[in-house]
Amino acid sequence: MFRSQAVVCTGRKLYGKRHHDDYLKELDQDGPRRRAEYLYQELDGLQKLRRQVRHELIVACRKHPAAKWLQSVPFLGPLRTAVLIGRVKTPHRFRSKRQFWAYCGLALETRDSGEYCVVNGQVERRKRPVLMRGLNWNHNHELKNLFKGAATTASVGSGVFQQFYLGLLNKGMQPEMARLTLARKIAAITLKIWKKGEAFNPEHLKPQAA
Repeated sequence: MFRSQAVVCTGRKLYGKRHHDDYLKELDQDGPRRRAEYLYQELDGLQKLRRQVRHELIVACRKHPAAKWLQSVPFLGPLRTAVLIGRVKTPHRFRSKRQFWAYCGLALETRDSGEYCVVNGQVERRKRPVLMRGLNWNHNHELKNLFKGAATTASVGSGVFQQFYLGLLNKGMQPEMARLTLARKIAAITLKIWKKGEAFNPEHLKPQAA
């Protein structure tokens, strides 16, 4: 709304309640200003509802016996733990970490872009398929955002997960692939300790663990 009226609004300041009037003064025309006022009223109502739902979600999560184990994983706070428990229900749905990765959208797969190509005007079958490597498409989007968000935060925070991430960078891995590897590691550790009913241990970061 504000960008369409050429109002500079970078960062989160635009959404702060105490700055509403300052930004509304930047709109010269009555129509855009009125629409912005209604949008601010809608935002204020949603923020209040969000805080209430967030509180109730965390309170409900505390009643689950697995909450204390899952929250012991660095960067899996009360809210992420609540979403995880609500979406997964039980870790025993997944026989291995690879099945859990696929459910979370963290599984690697190859795709063939086409078996045939045109050579000298003739359609011929490729001797070698052209494969593209990427993440699986069929997954739970909330869990993918959860683990990728945790990995992004962990990569810039302090602790054992950051050390693991920096170790991958030192081996020559690109930052985006290192963050993906860290997200897969966090997901594997989460599944492991949830199944066993134990708290997080830095030893889980060793290659043979999780």
